[in-house]
Amino acid sequence: MIVVMKRGASAKQLAEVIAKIEADGYAAHLADGDDNTLVGIVGEGRGAFQQAEYEALPGVARVARVTVPYQLASRQMHPRDSIIPLNGKPMGGDNVLVIAGPCSVESRENLLEIAHAIKEAGATALRGGAYKPRTSPYSFQGHGEQALKWLAEAREQTGLPIVTEIMDANLVPLVCDYADVLQVGARNMQNFTLLTAVGQSQHPVLLKRGMSSTIEDLLMAAEYVLAQGNAQVMVCERGIRTFEKHTRNTFDLNAIAVLKALTHLPVIADPSHALGLREYVPQVSLGAVAAGADGLIVEVHSAPDEAWSDGRQSLTFEQFAAMMASVKQVAQAIGRDA
Repeated sequence: MIVVMKRGASAKQLAEVIAKIEADGYAAHLADGDDNTLVGIVGEGRGAFQQAEYEALPGVARVARVTVPYQLASRQMHPRDSIIPLNGKPMGGDNVLVIAGPCSVESRENLLEIAHAIKEAGATALRGGAYKPRTSPYSFQGHGEQALKWLAEAREQTGLPIVTEIMDANLVPLVCDYADVLQVGARNMQNFTLLTAVGQSQHPVLLKRGMSSTIEDLLMAAEYVLAQGNAQVMVCERGIRTFEKHTRNTFDLNAIAVLKALTHLPVIADPSHALGLREYVPQVSLGAVAAGADGLIVEVHSAPDEAWSDGRQSLTFEQFAAMMASVKQVAQAIGRDA
């Protein structure tokens, strides 16, 4: 349910509405509508919801029902785009931001080389895996905290904020000490213990769609983070499993447009994991931007064919720089900045 306050409702009237919501056993979440303050009512409550009692409160214009289960993620609750600052630029709104870097952090020297190259090409943030979920237990699993330290050093040298994957709820405090954005990978999209933990951290979260998950599944996973009072959530389309075998996964371009219509959260596209083939990443990146994506996250490596993980989908420095120039052109063509 959403309580829509009258235009010009006082702070005292708003406080009274929130007090009643909490007294009834619900949680209150504030959002701004076009002309009104909106108060979301979420949770089980202590009894049947008494709509008439809320409508009778001073300053209340009406009470509306949210028709989707992902209340906090929905545009019904939050009509305006949410903006998440990243490196002094807004993720969401008119900008298209690009997060780039290696799949996994291999060494200090290699990471610093990549960080400086993507910064020069115009990237907004540096991605890099310190802890890596791998299909095979024998594949490289990441350098752990040592990699986090190298990422922090790269940030010091370049000014690029760090996006890195979190796999274990117990590691949230440690990763928060180093990272600017916590990435929840596709395999952990419905790890509800982890989602609750990253929500409680109040750190920005980049939530990737599971490879066999629906759009609603993704938004319900985001709801877990939002329900902890953490409004800094970005949702990411990274390809889904279909019958098509020519690419690693199938990039769901439809999801970009649909997510932009359903949710106020920034929508990110990950063409690298969707395709698994670097030669197609630039074209699909442009398609995602044209469809309305607020940002891209792509893999870049100094020597992709020698990368310890996902080298086949990683762009060279030259390919990334060329892609960035094209992204800027497409963004400008649809009235956005990149």
